[in-house]
Amino acid sequence: MITVAHAGFTLTRDYPVPIAELWAAFAVEERKRAWFGGGDEWTPGEWRFDFRVGGLDVDEARFHDGVLSRYEARYTDIVELTRIVTSYDMWIDGRHISTSVASFEFEDLGDQARLTHTEHGVHLDGLDDGASREHGSRLLLDALGRTLSS
Repeated sequence: MITVAHAGFTLTRDYPVPIAELWAAFAVEERKRAWFGGGDEWTPGEWRFDFRVGGLDVDEARFHDGVLSRYEARYTDIVELTRIVTSYDMWIDGRHISTSVASFEFEDLGDQARLTHTEHGVHLDGLDDGASREHGSRLLLDALGRTLSS
């Protein structure tokens, strides 16, 4: 089935850390790797991290049930401690399932920091949908929160 579905969402989270620490969770490779795409349900594969405008991030991993997931993101805008904008593609078992534009906005709240993640996706051929992507993004932000509090 050849289809295109469009979906968007916005998620906002407050984290009990200074804004510089939240920023570092995105901008420093070891810190991003600690929360992004990890977990016991995956066997890690290719990983690339190039945090700069025009840089490419790749996170490929295999679920233990055998499904191969691949994420490729290009940084299109970075303003330190303020925002990150990416465009990214997702594949499952070599099939292109979506292309998205995502922004991450950082706000200093004094003793904590706010992250607002907004995403607009094009989901292809019934292989992905906006609700699933939003759910996955919520899980990632939960993992980020656990990493920041440890």
